[in-house]
Amino acid sequence: MDAFQTILKFFINRKTAIGYSFMALLTMGGERVFSLVAFRCPCSSENLRYGLVFLFSPALVLLVIGYFLNSKTWKLFTGCWVNPRKIFPRGNVCHFFYVFGQITLNALVAPVMWLSVALLNGTFYECAMSGLDNPAYLNAVCSRKSDKCFGELHMVACGKSSMPFSESDELRRTLQAQSQILGWCVIVTAALLSLLTTCCASCQSKVSHLQLMFWRVYEGTEKEQLEQIFQLYATKLSERNLKCFFENKEPEPISLPGFQAWEDASQLYSFSSSKQHYSTIHKLVEEGQKGTSEEGETMLDFVERREIP
Repeated sequence: MDAFQTILKFFINRKTAIGYSFMALLTMGGERVFSLVAFRCPCSSENLRYGLVFLFSPALVLLVIGYFLNSKTWKLFTGCWVNPRKIFPRGNVCHFFYVFGQITLNALVAPVMWLSVALLNGTFYECAMSGLDNPAYLNAVCSRKSDKCFGELHMVACGKSSMPFSESDELRRTLQAQSQILGWCVIVTAALLSLLTTCCASCQSKVSHLQLMFWRVYEGTEKEQLEQIFQLYATKLSERNLKCFFENKEPEPISLPGFQAWEDASQLYSFSSSKQHYSTIHKLVEEGQKGTSEEGETMLDFVERREIP
């Protein structure tokens, strides 16, 4: 039993790394499936459009899914049409762009992984760039090749060119090398940007490293218990309503938060260095509804390194 708890604790403490590794494996598997099953380079004037669609469309879909799966997206936008002050609070107009930037950085993880894997494989890029009808590009690629290269470059990806095998193979290797160079550029750029944003977030933090660790633990614990409380009270309320409906009885009162309390608790949390609250609900409990509804306060959003659910 102790060994099982030790193993479970090990995986819980490293769930971020495990989540990213699992996402990377899914991305590589998805790219291979697309390459082997769905992708068929037309070897015509449509090469460029076809290759770019397979290269960027899945990345765009993954970006949209990343926005959908991030709970902060819905906290930010729910009710914003009715009350624009929810995303543009008075006295802190940049609040929306700051939070949306955090959401975007989290949502970009999967698309960047897809682009990196797809470019390192080179299949989509090879098809797309073999159909690029640009004189400067053709002169660069077909340098010291036969004249057939200019008219049959789009056939190289399918191996149907009438050029000598040595030239055709060299062209394919050149296109794949370009793709892999771009792939490594994407990986290095993403790694440097991640390091830069993490360092900036840590340097601008108003609290110590240990308090940030406690904050993350508290946030995860509160989220888990909140889901359990939702389940508990939803069960109680549904049981009471069904019982009263079928037995034709007057309902017993069940204490639930009011409309304004739900509104206040649904706000994205903003950190104030003068008061140590670790979540919106914590602030609501300590100060009451009025404290969370004030809009004139200057606040700094807590910068967190979000974990993959």
